[in-house]
Amino acid sequence: QVQLVESGGGLVQPGGSLRLSCVASGYIVSIYTMGWYRQVPGKQRELVAAITSGGTTNYADSVKGRFTISRDNAKNTVYLQMNSLKPEDTAVYYCNADIRDRITGPVQRYWGQGTQVTVSS
Repeated sequence: QVQLVESGGGLVQPGGSLRLSCVASGYIVSIYTMGWYRQVPGKQRELVAAITSGGTTNYADSVKGRFTISRDNAKNTVYLQMNSLKPEDTAVYYCNADIRDRITGPVQRYWGQGTQVTVSS
């Protein structure tokens, strides 16, 4: 059973920084694209950033220049460094990963349980 576990959320003042981590565990053959999404009550979950297994990154326009996604393939971990945080960044942040968990099986998308990020003075 593959699991994704996020950590690093919390309360931060505007202009501050946080670093989120997400570790994938279980029986894993390959991990492809990993990403971070966020969701606020009453709104759809939106993509924040994604990174392919080769290191190609993609960001939402609202976070470009402030957030950086990275990954450590040896540790099955994806990170999101968030700088210059704004109140509108407040949300539950979810990581996801496209994982093949059987040699002959399909690639499936797994999600973490979410971590709250609150930006407030």
